[in-house]
Amino acid sequence: MYRKHVLPNGVRIITEEIDFVRSAAIGIWVGTGSRKETEGYEGISHFIEHMFFKGTQKRTARQLAESLEIVGGQINAFTTKEMTCFYAKVLDEDLPLAIDVLSDMFFNSLFDTQEIEKEKNVVIEEIKMYQDTPDELIHDLFSQYAWNNDPLGKPILGIEETIRGLTREKILHYIETQYTPDQIVIAVAGKINHDDIVRQLSMFGDFNRKKTDGMAENPQGSTFRKTVGKDTEQMHLIIGVPGLGQDDEDMYPLHIINNILGGGLSSRLFQEIREQRGLAYSVYSYHSTYVDTGLFAVYAGTSPENTDQVIKCVLDELNTLKNDGLTEEELKNAKAQIKGNLYLGLESVSSRMSRLGKTELCFGEYKTPEEAVEKLEKVTVADVKRVMERLWQKEKVSILTLGQKDYHSDFEQIMKEAF
Repeated sequence: MYRKHVLPNGVRIITEEIDFVRSAAIGIWVGTGSRKETEGYEGISHFIEHMFFKGTQKRTARQLAESLEIVGGQINAFTTKEMTCFYAKVLDEDLPLAIDVLSDMFFNSLFDTQEIEKEKNVVIEEIKMYQDTPDELIHDLFSQYAWNNDPLGKPILGIEETIRGLTREKILHYIETQYTPDQIVIAVAGKINHDDIVRQLSMFGDFNRKKTDGMAENPQGSTFRKTVGKDTEQMHLIIGVPGLGQDDEDMYPLHIINNILGGGLSSRLFQEIREQRGLAYSVYSYHSTYVDTGLFAVYAGTSPENTDQVIKCVLDELNTLKNDGLTEEELKNAKAQIKGNLYLGLESVSSRMSRLGKTELCFGEYKTPEEAVEKLEKVTVADVKRVMERLWQKEKVSILTLGQKDYHSDFEQIMKEAF
């Protein structure tokens, strides 16, 4: 049972009551992330996420860490390009404690200058760790090149220079201008009572800040074919094209495309590149969706001497799907797999809370799994072919490789042969 309540200042509370469990999950979702960061503020959204755990007026950092762990609960947070979430999962009887801790962090964090300086080093080490992980770094690089200088392409963690330049004043200014009531959704799922939750969260209706500006939409993307040198054993590669915004009706055929191409062990790319040719251990496709746009891409990691062959295989599989389409049997199987993944993913209260928060923050309403499945079931073979023709166009294809500095390839010749 889903219910929604809007507090006097515009903060939204959305709940799902699940009587047959003994747990509850709560998330405070804020509609801001790295995409809203202006020059000099890069990485501040993620940094603030860290600082919320560094002590409040009544709890030390250690007490915040121990507060829910001592009752078997979990508390954590994450930042994306368009949102930040602080969440907890506990037994139903401990939900009041979780609300108290999260609200204490949200309203009473100290942002102590000494802690800020200490945390800068922690985040910079996190950045360095990420840069030493090429199979993750390449996705940030691809996004950066795809979106040029638009904030959408900048790394969520920021860079060392901007982290060094963060101050308490910048942090407080960012919170004042971005953590506004209109941008906050509190999602709760599990063995709960909606009216009790609204009552316990009443303090979130007592603060007011000026309504935040929306994100600048329609970033100007670019097509590129680029090699980046790095001391690695493997070559990491991404091939991609501009994708779709979150409310695009073609998202459902794209879900089918992603599943068939690289969504699992039975996908075309996995079977062809790993199982048949033995050219890669990791190969998959994905779609990153944002408010108004997206990126559809294929990743693979392979040996330098096999890189060109893997690129050609990926291009061939995408061209085959575009030109020849798929069978009704493939479509049926893809729908069943996506449907199964969706429902299995909602077996936990944390997953249900996450869906509540994300859909309310993104769409202004809760979209049920049943609604998604209904739209998915309507996708036809013709729809899939039409969306492939819409997205997969030679002039839109970007290629990025990350690895050995002496690697050279003629991407234009490969593209000419593929198309």
